[in-house]
Amino acid sequence: MKLHVLPAGPIQTNAYLLTAQERGEAILIDAPGDVWADVADILTEEKCRLTELWITHGHWDHTQGGAEVVRETKSRVSAHAADREMIETPEIMERFMGERLNLEPIHVDRWLKAGERLKALGTEAEVRHVPGHCPGNVLFYFASSGAAFVGDALFAGSVGRTDLPGGDFKVLEQSIREQIYTLPADTKIFPGHGPVTTVKAERAGNPFVSG
Repeated sequence: MKLHVLPAGPIQTNAYLLTAQERGEAILIDAPGDVWADVADILTEEKCRLTELWITHGHWDHTQGGAEVVRETKSRVSAHAADREMIETPEIMERFMGERLNLEPIHVDRWLKAGERLKALGTEAEVRHVPGHCPGNVLFYFASSGAAFVGDALFAGSVGRTDLPGGDFKVLEQSIREQIYTLPADTKIFPGHGPVTTVKAERAGNPFVSG
């Protein structure tokens, strides 16, 4: 499994494209605006077909490019039902952001549950529910490669903002302690913005939620 980190969209949100050339398949985690052009080039180069789009949460910067990705690939979309309103009626985010974001609704094929295991690319990922930044934030944990894709729950040295609708710092703090910091210490954390970090580093040094 090969990892491509693709920052895209107006605020450089990380999309993660995972490819398995031997299988000719790929999955995309989050779809910021205009990410499709980069994804398409890699799929062509590696001769892979995108089969899955996994959404960590419903905020606009993680879903802005989703409708285009689905149109181009017919990939299956998975997300948590707590963010259903934002994903299916994204214009509500324009109201609280106070600007036009040119968002399109995304049809979700599979509503995820905590503890569910998703099979893809010859391996599997565990779904963990990590609300607090927003109600439906989930992480995808690949035990086989020691990697967790956490959306905006946790960043290197920081945490997701909780001042948007549905945000709650106490809930986020509990989520991080119970769902992220309980992963093996050497697990690599791939956040929705910024550089990769590790569970060990954030437990020891994150000024917002200590281990």
